[in-house]
Order: sequence, then C-alpha cells, then structure tokens
Amino acid sequence: MKAVWNDEVLAESDETVVVESNHYFPPSSLKQQFLRPSDTRTHCPWKGNASYFHVEVEGMTLPDAAWTYQAPKDAAREITGHVAFWKGVEVRE
Repeated sequence: MKAVWNDEVLAESDETVVVESNHYFPPSSLKQQFLRPSDTRTHCPWKGNASYFHVEVEGMTLPDAAWTYQAPKDAAREITGHVAFWKGVEVRE
C-alpha cells in the first residue's frame, strides 16, 4: 500500500494494519520529512487517544491529515505507533 499526496509517496508498506477501513502504516514505512506534529488530539472509546500530523509537501500543507495511537487500548494494540491518513491523502495499492 502507498499513501500519496501532491504526487509524493508519504508511506509505503506491504504490512499495513486495516482498522475501520483505514490502513495504518508501520513507523518504518513513513517518510518522516513530510509529517509535522499537530496540537490536535482526539479520543476513540475503544482505541484510545490519537495524535495528529500535518502533511507538508513542496510548501503545501494538509492540516491534520495523518494520525497515530502511541499508546492505544489493548483492543487496538496492533496499531501502536502506526500512522493512518485521510483528508485528501490517497491510499492505494
């Protein structure tokens, strides 16, 4: 799977974890230079607390377009530290 925005591959892996139709990419597959920490936080009753990233490519920013669960609840432990994308990031094979 690949996560692509603005013609740039943000992450690529054959080992994503699919939860609620979202592909969570392992940390080693991420191109960190395109991710900037965001102050946004959300809470999911069964996964726990999520932290967000802005995606930045060639001077363009897509706010809060990626998220991660650094310490998820036990039911979602397989996505610990993995990152998922939305808000215009295309996830494809």
